[in-house]
Amino acid sequence: MVALLREDVACVFDRDPAARNVLDVLTCYPGIHALVIHRFANAAWRRGLRWPARFLSYVARAVTNIDIHPGARIGRRFFIDHGAGVVIGETAEIGDDVTLYHGVTLGGTSWTKGKRHPTLMDGVLVGAGAKILGPITVGTGARVGANSVVTKPVPPGMTVVGIPGRVVRPEAYSKLSDPHLSNHGIDLEHHLMPDPVGKAIACLIDHINRIEARLEAHTAAETSQFPAKSIRLPEFRLNDIHSDIRLDGVACSSCGNICDQEGCTPSPSTQQHA
Repeated sequence: MVALLREDVACVFDRDPAARNVLDVLTCYPGIHALVIHRFANAAWRRGLRWPARFLSYVARAVTNIDIHPGARIGRRFFIDHGAGVVIGETAEIGDDVTLYHGVTLGGTSWTKGKRHPTLMDGVLVGAGAKILGPITVGTGARVGANSVVTKPVPPGMTVVGIPGRVVRPEAYSKLSDPHLSNHGIDLEHHLMPDPVGKAIACLIDHINRIEARLEAHTAAETSQFPAKSIRLPEFRLNDIHSDIRLDGVACSSCGNICDQEGCTPSPSTQQHA
């Protein structure tokens, strides 16, 4: 437990530039407090001490505003930045070097027993407000954008954004190819994630511009080859309408149309109006 605590504290300095010293982290970081209490609660849960484990998790939630079920499995060097509103379900599994920001939910989509919460592999980063729901797996080194809703598995090294979550590009999680990675392989540049909807709109605008350019070029070519001739349309005057034209029929009660044929009887309302 002491070795895990040392790693948890050390990883804070790699992922949070606001961390100043060990005392600051131990006394002022709710993510550390919630994680330490969870490790004791999880140990009790695995030994069958369910009520003490639940009570410890309740105390941690009351103090830190981070709700971690004691049955959740959490790996090493796990970091919750700020932590307000983080919820981690009972059957959730979290690997090593995972980072969560505030408002993240690792929740379920059903009330059935068994595995119903997500699994986060090593090196996953989840942005603020993201929701990962259901027994899905987020692959090693994947990133989930802020406020995304993920309900399908995410391949390793991919970036997911949007509602519902969409894979937008692969990421090469290597310290040699990406200067933004920390010592534990965490890419903190999650604010640089692309916008798939914006990209689609930009492609549509570019396509429309190309079509308009081709249409203008085609119109100019036709105009130069066949000059337009002025056509004079006849003037329309109101006096040209014959004033003696009138409608003699009435609405037929059987067909509903204006009818003056034999055998068609007008409806009472129409006959009265006539």
